[in-house]
Amino acid sequence: MPATVGRRLDRLAPVRRAAREIDQRARGIDSRTLVRIGILAAVWYAAWLAIVAFGRPYNFFDMKIYHGAVAWWASGNDLYAFIAPRTTLGFTYPPFAGLVMAPMAYLPMAVAGWLNVLASLAALALVLVVLLRPIVDRLGWPLWFAVGIAVPVAAAIEPVRETLGYGQVNVLLFGLVMADLMALRWRARRDPLHSADDGPLRRFWYSGAWAGAGIGLATSVKLTPALFICYLLITRQWRAAMTAVGTAVGVTLATFAIAGRESMTYFTGVLWATERVGAADMTPNQSLAGLLARLYDSIETPGLLWLAFAMLLLAVGLSRASHAHADGDELTAFTLVGLTTSVISPISWTHHLVWVIPAIVVLADAALRRRSASRGMLLAGGHPPVSPGLSGMTTLRSPIWFPRLTGFRHAAAALGLYLLFLVSPIWPYEHQLPEVSHYHHGLFGALMENSLAIALIVLVAALPWRPGAEPAFYAERGRFGRRVTSDQGF
Repeated sequence: MPATVGRRLDRLAPVRRAAREIDQRARGIDSRTLVRIGILAAVWYAAWLAIVAFGRPYNFFDMKIYHGAVAWWASGNDLYAFIAPRTTLGFTYPPFAGLVMAPMAYLPMAVAGWLNVLASLAALALVLVVLLRPIVDRLGWPLWFAVGIAVPVAAAIEPVRETLGYGQVNVLLFGLVMADLMALRWRARRDPLHSADDGPLRRFWYSGAWAGAGIGLATSVKLTPALFICYLLITRQWRAAMTAVGTAVGVTLATFAIAGRESMTYFTGVLWATERVGAADMTPNQSLAGLLARLYDSIETPGLLWLAFAMLLLAVGLSRASHAHADGDELTAFTLVGLTTSVISPISWTHHLVWVIPAIVVLADAALRRRSASRGMLLAGGHPPVSPGLSGMTTLRSPIWFPRLTGFRHAAAALGLYLLFLVSPIWPYEHQLPEVSHYHHGLFGALMENSLAIALIVLVAALPWRPGAEPAFYAERGRFGRRVTSDQGF
């Protein structure tokens, strides 16, 4: 009898060990989650310290102008006649933007500013989900943890912290454009044969048929996103291009019907009055026009020289974007177009430069891909060298050193670009004519004052793309209605 009981206990032992292992794994998952939450808290705190250290005093300066303008307009006055107290600045966006902002006329300015901060952070989080999901899925990382780290890291750099601190709308517009990238991704992946059980709205949403609407809305608020329409036309993404054009035209015509006087004022006068925005040579203007104005130590940009270089960079940016699209990297294509808009625009304040965020992601992912590819080649192609052991048996040596550096230059470029926009070295050398020359601090000061503009130009000319990483081609149909797609790295 004791032997029989002993045998039964032996049979139960593996069950108990399995239960203990499950319990230990559960405790391990809980401990990992706690560690990750602690890391997130530390990163958010570090991002706040970075904003305090490298940012400037923020008091919703631009939001005060928008709030004052729409409140002035709601009182029956002309929207574009408003001038903010103690400034020479007024409302410079198209009238559709005024309609979108009109409800905040009935809110306290501080409430409107903080609502904009919350909406911008939510949009930033959604954009980072779009940017990071293909990467974390490939690497097996938890998406919530990656995005939780990426949001404060991105919020700490110059374009985002300036947008949040001044009450700007750049992150929201960035989100609208990136929504179209998401729609193109869905359109490339969606199989209509598997959507019969979905409702019509859900089927339409996930079909990506609305791709282009985000670009059209962004163009109606600010004109520079119109370059994305040119890109869609060049790459023959006709449906998305027509959707963008139809959205922009429809919204503009609707605005004419609602606010005809303001629309006429904007398109016949305000649009061409660049002096309403600020002088070209101001240090925060990190566009090509600002760079040339500061190099010439002049308030105005040398027009013909700017036009020549702007056309060259426009051709380079759109050409490289179309090649990235053709090679199956739609994210890099969108990033190149966004960077090009910042470079060729007459005025690109530092809070406009949000397209450095996907540029950093592209560089970091290129480094990871190259590193993984080098490991694969070592395992599949070349056998690691061997050396005799103490007993005469052969043992594996470590791989030669240089494959370990594969992807290093892309990783270094991503880190360097992030640090540049985190520290933002333009502000210690901020000058404004006629009081102080832009050459007051010599060559080093001139380089630092123009460092962000130089980085943008280098990115337009040299940002690498990742063949097959982010295709957004429309599915072709075979004779039996099935999708015919090539393996583009999904």
